[in-house]
Amino acid sequence: MSYRTVVMYMEIGCFVVCVSGWILVCSTMPTEIWTWSEVDSIVLTTSNYFSNLWKDCISDSTGVSDCKGIPSMLALNWDIHMCRALIIICIILAFFGSVLVLVGMKCTKIGGSELANARVTFAGGMNYLIGGMCSMVAFSYYGNKIRAEFQDPNFKAQKFEIGVGVFIGWGGSTLLVVGGLIYSIFAGREGCHTSSKRHLAYRFPDAYTAVPTKKSIVSSAGTEISDSRKSRTTSGSRGSSISGITSSTKTSATSAQV
Repeated sequence: MSYRTVVMYMEIGCFVVCVSGWILVCSTMPTEIWTWSEVDSIVLTTSNYFSNLWKDCISDSTGVSDCKGIPSMLALNWDIHMCRALIIICIILAFFGSVLVLVGMKCTKIGGSELANARVTFAGGMNYLIGGMCSMVAFSYYGNKIRAEFQDPNFKAQKFEIGVGVFIGWGGSTLLVVGGLIYSIFAGREGCHTSSKRHLAYRFPDAYTAVPTKKSIVSSAGTEISDSRKSRTTSGSRGSSISGITSSTKTSATSAQV
């Protein structure tokens, strides 16, 4: 089995893992039991209180439940707004990560070259990884807040426990982080390794490679020698012409004296 086949099966498995994590995170949005509390002090009925980021609910032993949405958005604490924003960001990033991974996977053959597919897959894996980290921060903060209030002896209000929605969110976030990390490692190694080879094979222009070599030094020395020889021959011809002129002047002067 070749390396490309192994990577292809790995990409398919990671895609299934990441899509499963994305579905789990999406399912926590309509889930009502993020926190729950049971009040059994009443003789005939038992009341259950549960809530999530969007509404508060109550039910009794007869199975009748009633939910009420949070009336004011601006009256909420900042941590609720933060958890909402992080989970929505995770859902959006994981969606676009699925699109990018479908384009860049080796089994789909939608993209262009192997290098382009590796880079697109790397981008999708980073979307999965960042989205999983965002949702993990949101669910962990929310769960830690419930734990801190439950264990605080000075907290006089009604105490709640961690509900099923937070546990589902932890599982989905873990799947997103693991799948995105594997995508980023394998696709990033292939894309960055190929790009480094291309940069090493790049040839710089002649203006940056004007380094004197042995042949150039020999040729320059030869040209200098030929130039010096030419200067010597010209100087010799000039000397012979000057000597001819002086000898002619001497002969004319002697003839004039005679």
